[in-house]
Amino acid sequence: MQAQQVDVKLAGERAALSILIVDDEQGICDFLERALSKHYSVVDVASCTAQAEALRSKRLYDLLIVDINMPGQSGIDWVQNFDHNMPGVEVIFMTGFAELDNAVAAVRLGAQDFILKPFRLEQMLGAVARCFANLRLSRANYVYQQRLSHQDNNSAMIGGSAAILAINALITRVANTRSSVLIEGETGTGKELVASALHQHSARTGPFVPVNCAAIAPNLIESELFGHVKGAFTNAGKARQGLFSYADGGTLFLDEISEMPLALQGKLLRVLEESKIRPLGTDREKAVDVRIIAASNKSLAELVDKQLFRADLYYRLNILPIVLPPLRDRPEDIALLCEHFCRQLSAELALPSSRLSANDLIHLQDYSWPGNVRELRNLLERSMLLNCTPADLLQPQATQQQGSYPLNWPLNKVQQQHIEQVLSACSGNKSQAARQLGITRKTLDRKRHAMTDSLDLNTH
Repeated sequence: MQAQQVDVKLAGERAALSILIVDDEQGICDFLERALSKHYSVVDVASCTAQAEALRSKRLYDLLIVDINMPGQSGIDWVQNFDHNMPGVEVIFMTGFAELDNAVAAVRLGAQDFILKPFRLEQMLGAVARCFANLRLSRANYVYQQRLSHQDNNSAMIGGSAAILAINALITRVANTRSSVLIEGETGTGKELVASALHQHSARTGPFVPVNCAAIAPNLIESELFGHVKGAFTNAGKARQGLFSYADGGTLFLDEISEMPLALQGKLLRVLEESKIRPLGTDREKAVDVRIIAASNKSLAELVDKQLFRADLYYRLNILPIVLPPLRDRPEDIALLCEHFCRQLSAELALPSSRLSANDLIHLQDYSWPGNVRELRNLLERSMLLNCTPADLLQPQATQQQGSYPLNWPLNKVQQQHIEQVLSACSGNKSQAARQLGITRKTLDRKRHAMTDSLDLNTH
């Protein structure tokens, strides 16, 4: 009875938690589903590990209640294949056989409890309550550890494509220079990330100060950058330092510099040439040691041609140009980006990290990503909060339907295409591809060999 009281006391707090029951005994599944559904918002059941795996591919569960002895794959073998690097997935094993080997195996897999059948409802409710108490602690600890380990993750671009490797190498090479840098790229490609990495890899001890030029009213931007003295303009009741002064000894990042008024561009050029600023309302100058990194989602060269941006300032900023590619031009980086963002979001949201299947990656790689990396991160965050796959949230018309096949294709050709797409999504890793396909590595090799033989026969 005490276990029931613990459960009811915490029921409101755990209302959103989810449970998956896996047992080939339908009576046990029905009994537990009825009992646990009174306290938890999601209680699903599966009669075998194959059904359970299908459910797990669509939902992230907080607790698995698994029978050990089932036809086909045992509960222990099924759980053993999980990725236990994600935070807080609790397991309770059930069995009708009091075998020591099973108990030892369950403990090694990190099971919270090992319950013998038949059991009392209070016994199961108590075990579930302990699981969720442990879950809260493990997730809190996971969040803390992940925040520590990822607090410096913004020091480089994520990806293994040739373009990103070249950009990371360039960041390392030019970080310690005082030369100005101009970063160009579409919205969401990571311009501020690169600017921050340049600062972090430098020896500059001052702060990194980001400024969005498009977000400051044109009549206020000069005061924001250079500061002002008391009485410099209406409502200037006291002197104020500008962002150049705050960034002294560090780096000033001028994002969306294309939106800077032409009149102010000349004053910025003078600062770049003389390393001195003049606050608004005074003739006195102040020396500053600030490295300028500018960024734009528009081509400054084209704006210069249209006389919308000063040519002399453009050439002064463009000493070290860095052009960031859009995400659609580097789909091979999407898997690494997803892995990085899922870990990061898991720590921020205190939720289990999403598991992306090979099919999910195919859809993500086939999407055009108008919002680039920022859109990808937002999509992953939304999918974790809604407990669905990222591919489910993509606009159907925005993909190229890479996974669709003509209706007149023979089945073996469709199978070949799917296997090769999964292999590609797994970067050629056959073991990983086999796991995603639900077959053994040996079966994968046999199928690919058979398909190759079939192609050879068809060409003769």
